[in-house]
Amino acid sequence: MNKITLISLSVALALTACSDDKAASKEEVKQPAQQVDAPAETNNAMTAEEASEKLNQLFTENFQESLKFNPIQATMIGDRRYNDQLPNFLSEEFRQKSHDFTVKWLDKIKQIDRDLLKGQDRLSYDVFIYQSEMALEGEKYPGHLIPLNQSNNLAGFFAQLGSGQSVQPFETVEDYDNWLGRVDDGVVVLNQIIINLNQGIEQNVVQPKALMKKVLPQIKAHVVEDPTKSIFYKPIESMPDSFSEEDKNRLTEAYTKAIVEKLVPSYQRLHDYIKDDYMEHARDSFGLSEQPNGEDWYNYQLKTYTTTDLTADEIHQFGLNEVARIHEEMREVMKQEGFEGTLDEWFAYVQSNPEFYYDNEEDLLQGYRDLQEKVNKLLPTMFNIQPKSDYEVRAVEAFRAESAAGASYMPGSPDGSRPGIFYVNTFNLKGQPKFGMETLSIHEAAPGHHFQISLQQEVEGLPMFRRFGGLSVFSEGWALYAESIGKEMGMFTDPMQYYGRLSDEMLRAMRLVVDTGLHAKGWSRQKAIDYMMKNSSMADTDVISEVERYIAWPGQAVSYKVGQREISRLRAEAEEKLGDKFDIREFHTQILIDGAMPIPVLKTKIREWIDSKQAS
Repeated sequence: MNKITLISLSVALALTACSDDKAASKEEVKQPAQQVDAPAETNNAMTAEEASEKLNQLFTENFQESLKFNPIQATMIGDRRYNDQLPNFLSEEFRQKSHDFTVKWLDKIKQIDRDLLKGQDRLSYDVFIYQSEMALEGEKYPGHLIPLNQSNNLAGFFAQLGSGQSVQPFETVEDYDNWLGRVDDGVVVLNQIIINLNQGIEQNVVQPKALMKKVLPQIKAHVVEDPTKSIFYKPIESMPDSFSEEDKNRLTEAYTKAIVEKLVPSYQRLHDYIKDDYMEHARDSFGLSEQPNGEDWYNYQLKTYTTTDLTADEIHQFGLNEVARIHEEMREVMKQEGFEGTLDEWFAYVQSNPEFYYDNEEDLLQGYRDLQEKVNKLLPTMFNIQPKSDYEVRAVEAFRAESAAGASYMPGSPDGSRPGIFYVNTFNLKGQPKFGMETLSIHEAAPGHHFQISLQQEVEGLPMFRRFGGLSVFSEGWALYAESIGKEMGMFTDPMQYYGRLSDEMLRAMRLVVDTGLHAKGWSRQKAIDYMMKNSSMADTDVISEVERYIAWPGQAVSYKVGQREISRLRAEAEEKLGDKFDIREFHTQILIDGAMPIPVLKTKIREWIDSKQAS
């Protein structure tokens, strides 16, 4: 399941700061942030220099082997060597290979004496050990038996790949032929989904009916009578003019045949199996705790997504406290706007007032594109580094829009040849209020996800597994922290835009309550929906989509606020200890420049930086 999560999560402003700042930032990105060297003990078998060299050699070998093992990851970072391959991630054989791969490399890395390592090497060692051990612990839980849901599944991701609008390149004849190879492998994966779902029925590990009802139309969308109407035909419609007529004709025939004879029958078979067989066995409950060994499974999910030992009860209470705090800030905005009434009346007002919403998709998308320029001019006040790569604003594809989140981000390639994508869900324009645009742009683009992920990919001094890895508590925590500094950066000057920032923070606070409520406290889907409707001005379609996302993806949604709180606490600690020596831009560099890391490792790293600043 870890490999599947990596694939489906694969998660950019044209940053136009002053030329001097930008030149400086590019130079800084080439080297990771300075680390305080811990004393190294003498080792007769290996010197500190040899340990460092050996460690980084192993990291390089591990990453190259991992790309062959997981070719989708290679595609996502712009490595085209395996673009014709798609392993059967769900098969028992692959899971065993995955286990053996993890054990082999964990053993190799542990043979390096950690006490000999310093700075970045020690950070990399700790991150690698942590992630590998968590992956092995996760093998106890049968996520492979529920590989399909409405927001995270290989069937949908495969369609995105084949659309020509995602990470799979369609630029050369070889690219087009590569995809045909991937189609054959994809058919195997689609069939394996059925096998695994059936095994799940036998072991009483099944998805909720409410989720699988949303899956059916997503799968059905790919069952077409006319192959030219298939999303998999899109690359044929946009074949480069440079292709010869012979290649155009050959590829058109091959893609048409693949759609008619392979893809449509596979999606039809999967759809019919879910509709006619699986739905009969899908469960009426919603929480992970209702699955076999579900309580322990959920605790593992919380540990995975927060990298802490916070309990479900602690997270639930944290959420309740934050909901109450944010409500008070919302009441202050109501006063500024001259609104007299209750919070519930305010929610109804902002939901129903047409001035807060666009009436067409293109205006909404253009609004986000306009925000790029606004944010670009403000970034240098808070950051002395910026990514080189760009991002685009796009609407979520129609086939998945109804069940997709309000927005998401897909990383670009590190060389900038493929920009990042900020996806905006235009399915329901009432779910995209104008007052929420500044905070959403900050979160998904800059200085949020695009900013953080792009910088991480561009840091040449980091081992590849850190440049292209990720942790939800870090990336989502950073993006939410980025929202929280919007006012300092010069955004949210309009009280309604600040309300939008509070509204989005309220969503993340409610997630703490609802996720733990669903998976640890026996909440029903309806109770979760009612709670979110009562405490926010969110559109009902957005609330339903959010709640069903939490049901499908236990624990992930709590990572936002947990990560934000830890970054904010570290900032407060640095400000207090450093006083006049504290520089917000330098602090942000320290958080970002070493890429995603578990919270305990991040704390150690920042505290060592604080100590070094105090000593200087």
